Amino acid sequence: MKFCFVFGTRPEVIKVAPVYKFFLQKGEEAFVVATAQHREMMDMMMNVFGVEAKYDLNVMTHDQTLDSVVASIMQRLPPVLQREKPDVLFVQGDTTTAMSCAICAFHSKIKIAHIEAGLRSHDLYDPFPEEMNRRVIDVVSTYLFAPTKKARENLIKEGIEEDRIYTVGNTVVDALKMIRNSFNLSQVRSQLVPFENYILMTLHRRENIGERMVSILSAVARFARERNVHVVLPVHKNPNVRRIVFDTVGSDAHFHLIEPVDYVSFLSLLEGCWFVVSDSGGVQEEAPSFGKFVVVARRTTERPELIESGFGILAGTEESSIHEAMVLASETKLDSAENPFGDGKTSERIWSIVRGVSQ
Repeated sequence: MKFCFVFGTRPEVIKVAPVYKFFLQKGEEAFVVATAQHREMMDMMMNVFGVEAKYDLNVMTHDQTLDSVVASIMQRLPPVLQREKPDVLFVQGDTTTAMSCAICAFHSKIKIAHIEAGLRSHDLYDPFPEEMNRRVIDVVSTYLFAPTKKARENLIKEGIEEDRIYTVGNTVVDALKMIRNSFNLSQVRSQLVPFENYILMTLHRRENIGERMVSILSAVARFARERNVHVVLPVHKNPNVRRIVFDTVGSDAHFHLIEPVDYVSFLSLLEGCWFVVSDSGGVQEEAPSFGKFVVVARRTTERPELIESGFGILAGTEESSIHEAMVLASETKLDSAENPFGDGKTSERIWSIVRGVSQ
């Protein structure tokens, strides 16, 4: 059998790399197609995990639109699939890359394996376009690798056949274990921040760009002034995000604005922070492994396990609700660092299922 793994963004590389590398360790014929939907951040992450692409579609353009990304991928991927004829194409999550590549594979009648299937916010426009993307991918996939029981239940409720669904955990925990076994995170962190007491913040979601993002930043700035605490914020490369961040808190002495960091550096910051304010899906999955509380700066989350396990709060996007959630976060003591999203053996389970190997 031949396996194709596709990705185009930073989080996809993080979650695909452990699976791809496990397949290589097992002697499988596997190759990577990189779309470069997010060129610089994708390349940065590939270097961290030591992954090379056999094909690079190089679709990123200045100020690109969703439609332009879809169009480029759907023009450039089919010739690769026709040449290589893989038996299974792996996509991850809910990006425009994942959705577009899944449709191309479907058109070529290639089996699709969806890593992180079944996540739902139940609001088609929040997150946008991710909620639509993952629903489309799940419809056309042969193997639906659900990270949790709730994700599996979502798929069953939508009428997807149970024999296509496998509950395997989330590959992000596999990635975390790989990094923690290979790097001294404390040493890495000492090169990034000159202080110990800080809140880690990330912002990038498309649906938050605009007034929502201003409100979120304003709330964090207010809390930072009240508690006299630093805020470390790696500023996303999206020019619209950067403009809002620098206009809103660029002159605030409590904010330590830095360029996007590689995954090892980010995990070092996560390990050392007080708590996290983020609109990221991946951070919701990563933080529990470090025993960190997450203020989820969104109106919906497709990862309710974070909230139910006590590791986070869905704070909305209003200044008052974000501030209230940060006060709660500052008072929360977490006793356990057992991650509700996985145990670090997801890649092995996926390989076993695809290859029909009994565990």
